[in-house]
Amino acid sequence: MDMKINAENRAQTGPDKAAWPAIFSLSLGVFGLVTAEFLPVSLLTPISADLGVSVGAAGQSMTMTAIVAAFAGPGIVIYSKRLDRRHVLLGLTLMLVVSSILSALAPNLAVLYAARILLGVGLGGFWALSLALAMRLAPDAILPRAMAVIMTGVSLATVCAAPLGAWIGATFGWRYAFLLAAAIGMLTLFLQFVTVPSLPAKAGASLASLIGILRRPIIRVGLTTILLVVAAHFASFTYIRPFLETVPQFGITEISAILLVFGIGGFFGNILGGLLAERSTRVALATAASALSLATLALFAFGTVPSLAILGTVVWGVAFGAVPVAAQSFTTRAAGDEAESAGALMLTTFQIAISGGAVLGGLLVEMQGAAGSLIFSAVAALAAASLIATSGVAKNHAASSPSRSDLAGSDIA
Repeated sequence: MDMKINAENRAQTGPDKAAWPAIFSLSLGVFGLVTAEFLPVSLLTPISADLGVSVGAAGQSMTMTAIVAAFAGPGIVIYSKRLDRRHVLLGLTLMLVVSSILSALAPNLAVLYAARILLGVGLGGFWALSLALAMRLAPDAILPRAMAVIMTGVSLATVCAAPLGAWIGATFGWRYAFLLAAAIGMLTLFLQFVTVPSLPAKAGASLASLIGILRRPIIRVGLTTILLVVAAHFASFTYIRPFLETVPQFGITEISAILLVFGIGGFFGNILGGLLAERSTRVALATAASALSLATLALFAFGTVPSLAILGTVVWGVAFGAVPVAAQSFTTRAAGDEAESAGALMLTTFQIAISGGAVLGGLLVEMQGAAGSLIFSAVAALAAASLIATSGVAKNHAASSPSRSDLAGSDIA
């Protein structure tokens, strides 16, 4: 597929050396944001009891964060386009601090919802800008490695957020878990203030640029692939506990251990995804989607065998752990100097896929039982792998270390 992109639309150059302290501060920032986002998962029961509401009503605090993030990302990118990106980043991190403190002090559900909405704005803005920030803090040749470092924060939060929140909630009370998130945010704010250089605004995003970048075939291929593979994951992962309880029939202790190993697998998958993306973002994304498809198909076929159920779940964790860094690297390479617009679109795609996948998975589980969503996940992930593998786009070899302008003006094959 011939995907030639106009070079003059992407004339952005990266730094000569990576600003690693700043990159690590971004990783800590995303760790804090994702930790705060998923803390309610293990705290819904005490939150609902303390605030005098149902578990379902308390659970909507997570839904609000995801929905707001989906719309806030493009909005932040468009309306902050004339501001120094350093100042925007500090403002978004401050939202993490304020929202976490508000959550910890919330006297009722309305205040908790307001705090979670504020977190959604910070989360959406950070994700939308993360691509462009990485491009301005790392040279082209190691851009996937820089993205992998940033995404390590996601992997660690995925492993730590739920068990840490549960332990703090049981030991000190659920409000202290959010105070910990606020402390992480304050540390992040300090480190970003010290390490992140001034990043004056360049050609900013607008509604026209969002529409314009959607017209690029390479971007449409990438977003469709991301939509399919993320929906495939959340359609089944949202309901993995009932699957593990009813099909291989694990107890709660075994399930907790399996989910911990799933998260650890995701951590190593993130590293592997970054290494693969340095050679070819297309191969990295196709490999991750293929492995996810095989893992969910194996769970459907052999899930009654405990050892195979564990193995399939671990492979699944490694596979999906590679998806975010591969997707970010793919989009960064494809977007050039429109990285902020592409990042906003990718964020929205992720959030739609998360919500849509969970809803569809729920319907399938209701109709076909705990394993019902796994076939959909296998087919959707395979479709994602086939689409990106046959598109002939984003084949960026680290050996040639092309510049952003070179990538922009060439066939990304």
